[in-house]
Amino acid sequence: MLELLAYLHANGFKTFIVSGGGIEFMRPWVEKVYGIPPEQVVGSSGLVQFQIGPDGKPILMKLPKVEFIDDGPGKPVGINRFIGRRPILAFGNSDGDLQMLQWTAAGTGPRFAGIVHHTDGEREWAYDRKSHIGKLDKALDEALAKGWTVMDMKRDWKAIYSFQR
Repeated sequence: MLELLAYLHANGFKTFIVSGGGIEFMRPWVEKVYGIPPEQVVGSSGLVQFQIGPDGKPILMKLPKVEFIDDGPGKPVGINRFIGRRPILAFGNSDGDLQMLQWTAAGTGPRFAGIVHHTDGEREWAYDRKSHIGKLDKALDEALAKGWTVMDMKRDWKAIYSFQR
């Protein structure tokens, strides 16, 4: 995926990470790992409130309330809300990505919807329909029915991590 991101960047694409994970967890490290700046990360978030702290300095206080879940049907909503454009290509690896892939594929003009199928439990993770760590069931069915690209990690990738080359 790092090679794909490098290719997209080299060819003028603006890339985003759209994750069900917490945005405040994701943003500090994705630029170093994936080359995607924090403002191009969409994720789940809790409510935050501006306050003046006891020392008189402004702070942002996290509140114990969920603001937005960026998973499943929340992904296209988050893309619209935070990016403002329908993607022309999207990749997913679980049923939590199904609606994002549907939203992407439904646009006009050339579109690409891809599934990374985690099938290599020896070099990485293996999960799909009945897994306890991730679920790829409905999205896999739709990918096969609609002709989306499904990349099988065990079959299609010579290496998963750079140290495996």
